[in-house]
Amino acid sequence: MGYPGNVDLATARSADDFVTPTAPVRSQGVMSGNRTLEGTSVLVHTASIARGNSGGPLLDRCGRVLGVNSALTRGEEGDASFAFAIADSELIAFLREASQPVSTIATPCLTLADADARDRADAERQSVEDRERARAAAERARDDREAALEKARADNAETRENMIAIAALLLALSVLAVGYAGMLASRRQKKQQRHARLAAIGGGVLFVAAVATFLLRPDFDPESVAAADESGRTAATRATALSGPLQCALVPERSRIILPPVETVRFDWRGDGCMNGRTQYAEAPGGGWERILVPNEDATVSVLRFDPLSGSYTNSRYLLSAEAMQRARTLRGQVQQKACAADTGGRAALATQQSAICTSLPAQVNERLVYRCTVAK
Repeated sequence: MGYPGNVDLATARSADDFVTPTAPVRSQGVMSGNRTLEGTSVLVHTASIARGNSGGPLLDRCGRVLGVNSALTRGEEGDASFAFAIADSELIAFLREASQPVSTIATPCLTLADADARDRADAERQSVEDRERARAAAERARDDREAALEKARADNAETRENMIAIAALLLALSVLAVGYAGMLASRRQKKQQRHARLAAIGGGVLFVAAVATFLLRPDFDPESVAAADESGRTAATRATALSGPLQCALVPERSRIILPPVETVRFDWRGDGCMNGRTQYAEAPGGGWERILVPNEDATVSVLRFDPLSGSYTNSRYLLSAEAMQRARTLRGQVQQKACAADTGGRAALATQQSAICTSLPAQVNERLVYRCTVAK
């Protein structure tokens, strides 16, 4: 990226055109190798450069500086032309020797297409793992149900046998009581007659109890056992959403990094979308929670998304022009819900207002940082 002199000469119409700020010219190529040029490590590449590009950066697809363009070969008689850029190793050594701060990123550049492809592969792998876990859980549930049915059937048979035995005992006692009442009634004595009536009543009560015990013996109902097993299995397999103090570690292989990132993010999460007790998130399309940050100074808009079920926290950053930032700040001024509140209506309005900001953003995000969150120790 830079200002090749032949482009300036072709487009300039006056002396002012040579000093008026214009957008830089970009060209693309491939890395062709490493060489040493006059004792300096250089990168050989095929991006088109010309006089005027010297001192301009050679960038990777993430916009990170790989070197400084400094020379080129002549393509004569059909020979291919190559360009040379002073290698980043030379730049780092030079800056450190000059006591200047240097930020380096060791993570390879990942395009958004590559990141999306990895996300799809991870989602597919997760889906396969979920199906396998569901299958294993179904097999365990089936075995548990069969064991529960067998135990319930045995318990039911034992209970029925005990109640039948009790009913037979009560019936025998009722027969004895009635026989004893008949024996007392045959004696024709007033006192004996009263005892006979009491024995007859007791025999009747014992007979009714025997019949009731026999009729109330439980039948075996396998559906009741299956229903209990199903409710228990549903409760056991229900996903648990993260909440409370969380720590989130950067996942470089799923991130597109253009600036030195924060490796670990810590925050406190509440189930109603409140972060750290002060920032309210809104329900995001497709699940999870979302908040858009539009700062006053930096020309960067951050779309923060957190999914408590998967534990994924994503920071998508857009590097905008002054005009685009002003438009985003104007839309931000319409956001009313800033502090945490459990009002669902306020969250719905926040989601609508943030959707307007999202619509104003470019289709291509510049940086995407993906974190995996767990409960903080």
